[in-house]
Amino acid sequence: MDDDGIEEVSSISARLLRRRGSGGGDSSSRWVDGSEVDSESPPWSLLNEDENRSEGYGYARRRLVRKANRVDSFDVEAMAISGSHGHHNKDPSIWQTLGLAFQTLGVVYGDMGTSPLYVFTDVFSKIQIESDVDVLGALSLVIYTIALIPLAKYVFIVLKANDNGEGGTFALYSLICRYAKINLLPNRQQADERISSYRLKVPTPELERALKIKEKLEHNSFNKTLLLLLVLMGTSMIIGDGILTPAISVMSAVSGLEGKIQGFGTGALVIVSVVILVGLFGIQRFGTSKVGMTFAPCLALWFFSLGSIGLYNLIKYNVSVVKAINPLYIYLFFKKNSFKAWSSLGGCVLCITGAEAMFADLGHFSVPSIQIAFSFVVFPCLLLAYMGQAAYLTTHTDSASRIFYDSIPDGLFWPVFVIATFAAIIASQAMISASFSCIKQSMALGCFPRLKIIHTSRKFMGQIYIPVINWFLMIMCVLVVATFQSTTDIANAYGIAEVGVMMVSTTLVTLVMLLIWQTNIYLAFGFLIFFGSIELLYMSAVLSKITEGGWLPLVFASFFLCVMYIWNYGSVLKYQSEVHNKISMDFMNDLGSTLGTVRVPGIGLLYNELVHGVPSVLGRFLLDLPAIHSTLVFVCIKYVPVPVVAQEERFLFRRICPKDYHMFQCVARYGYKDVRREDHHAFEQLLVESLEKFMRKEAQDLALESEINDAEFESVSVGQRSNSGELSVPLIQPDGPSDPVLPSSVMGGIDDDPSLEYELSALREATECGFTYLLGHGDVRAKKDSFFLKKLVINYFYSFLRNNCRGGAATMKVPHMNIIHVGMTYMV
Repeated sequence: MDDDGIEEVSSISARLLRRRGSGGGDSSSRWVDGSEVDSESPPWSLLNEDENRSEGYGYARRRLVRKANRVDSFDVEAMAISGSHGHHNKDPSIWQTLGLAFQTLGVVYGDMGTSPLYVFTDVFSKIQIESDVDVLGALSLVIYTIALIPLAKYVFIVLKANDNGEGGTFALYSLICRYAKINLLPNRQQADERISSYRLKVPTPELERALKIKEKLEHNSFNKTLLLLLVLMGTSMIIGDGILTPAISVMSAVSGLEGKIQGFGTGALVIVSVVILVGLFGIQRFGTSKVGMTFAPCLALWFFSLGSIGLYNLIKYNVSVVKAINPLYIYLFFKKNSFKAWSSLGGCVLCITGAEAMFADLGHFSVPSIQIAFSFVVFPCLLLAYMGQAAYLTTHTDSASRIFYDSIPDGLFWPVFVIATFAAIIASQAMISASFSCIKQSMALGCFPRLKIIHTSRKFMGQIYIPVINWFLMIMCVLVVATFQSTTDIANAYGIAEVGVMMVSTTLVTLVMLLIWQTNIYLAFGFLIFFGSIELLYMSAVLSKITEGGWLPLVFASFFLCVMYIWNYGSVLKYQSEVHNKISMDFMNDLGSTLGTVRVPGIGLLYNELVHGVPSVLGRFLLDLPAIHSTLVFVCIKYVPVPVVAQEERFLFRRICPKDYHMFQCVARYGYKDVRREDHHAFEQLLVESLEKFMRKEAQDLALESEINDAEFESVSVGQRSNSGELSVPLIQPDGPSDPVLPSSVMGGIDDDPSLEYELSALREATECGFTYLLGHGDVRAKKDSFFLKKLVINYFYSFLRNNCRGGAATMKVPHMNIIHVGMTYMV
């Protein structure tokens, strides 16, 4: 702990003790203290297992009270919850799966489906078509790229590495976080492992390889940081796709007008594209659910058009191009064109743009539905489309720059143009929504500043809208279109973002194979080497176009990477400072139940980030306020590495200090896909209900303990109860044989407990008086002896992000009259 932090906490403590000694905390001024009913908490009993090993009550006693490690009250609460319900959804029928497969066409495959608009155009911008070897070689490259990456890698392997049905870069990271303690924010609790969606397959102790990898990850801060940077880089590139996909898709669709309308040149192309993009981003606030029903039919019609036109061209012009299935033509293609062939890989990789969406959008569908749609609709239609274009090019070698629209049969141009434009807009919509989802997950895992999130659908929690990001993406899209004015240059930039995301997924899936799946090490490294080599080859090709537009995604990725890492770095340092400076329990005992001030009716919700302990900001409130509330609840909003936390598993409580203090710790747990209800009334009601259940459960455990002691044992060894509210022994076991019949007095005696009734009545009276949100406005500063770069990052960049992000009060829409702010400086 730094010297500045120690001095500030010591100063606050000394002033509070002086004020208490001078009479500010006299017992006559307090509102409640509970001593009139129960001056001391009932003791917890520890029994010797060697005594009274009889059946009946003795058997229950041995099950309920045994010598074991101390268990946190949070853990006991979680044990009672975890087995009370199930989350095993019924397997969907074949018709439901087929219905989902149809819907994936409009959400998952829009980006990949529009790639025939520009793939061959970009490939043959580097190579002149001089013979059939050029066409067949390029076609063979496209066929095997689609077959190996989306089909072999994603459909059959990556989709299985999902996090309880959720996919994407952060889903993989959260899956690894649950097995290995690699999260840089040290707020993990044992109770989190009992969340119903937390469970995963744990490697056996005999698997030394997995345990060694786990140990290296957990005990090496460099490895933790490297893994986090890898995940943030992948996420940054997905956000970059949200900028480049609308630009290239819309421009490619509108470019069809250049050959049909006289005088429609580059300037007109840019203007029309910008108008469509502004309209596209302008309707985001209405939500995708308003037009979602039209997505799948429109894309289904688009894929049907691709397949039909491709089959028509294949039969009419040159059916022999099907021999490109022979990979020998790839060798002949590279032998003939050498360096130019390698450069053309940057255009070839565009045929799999959007492949990452198959995994990222998994949470909205199911693995079988995505597999069926790609295997039986998307893959065949794309193959026919590319084969048809290749057949057309063998007889019209000068049409490479407009291959898609030139190959459309006469009379079908305008219908196909309209469908292509809608398909491009839908593909753009999918990547914009994916960008919103990635940023929301980043915020939940502490890697992005808090922003306003609007939920646009009451049925689907994944449909969200982030205004700031939406307008940022729109401005960047417009600038990209106005600056480049060519789909070829944008395509150069597009490839880097796509391949970068794929390389991150390959690395993370390999880690999942080694840690969780217990895959044979040769198979795991075979997966990494095979697909990693292919992606590295493509990456080398697209990186060669840095000066031709490839620098753009690197700039976008670097910007978002810096924002996310600086936020995570500052947040971790702030949390560590809070842990070091938290108020000791000895000091709380010295203050007494009045906390050295006046206790007035009401409930004070003191928001902080600590999952255990009394935050130092409480001392600032006690100094600055003339009185404090009769009931204090330290609320910690905590995100755990699971997609969703069930409502009944949301709150965990712990009692802070003895009963007469009326102080509790509450951890509200959310998954990274959870929707936080912004109605503070609903939050308050749920919190009070959960707190009442905690009080009753605590009293029931005490009554059960006391009843069994009196009925079965004559001599007991009494253990002291912890002031922090922890239980000395586990009172509830989640599994085991059925309990013996216990006396009714044990089950119903708590209703006559005067201590419980008094505390519940005090809680109800405090609830009627209202809630006050106690928020500490923390100013984070680097210590004076910190190195220059740390001072620059913390004092300027991180402070700027904190001052401009959304506050907790705004997130809950709490009225300003119910909020009390206090300033606090954290030296890190």
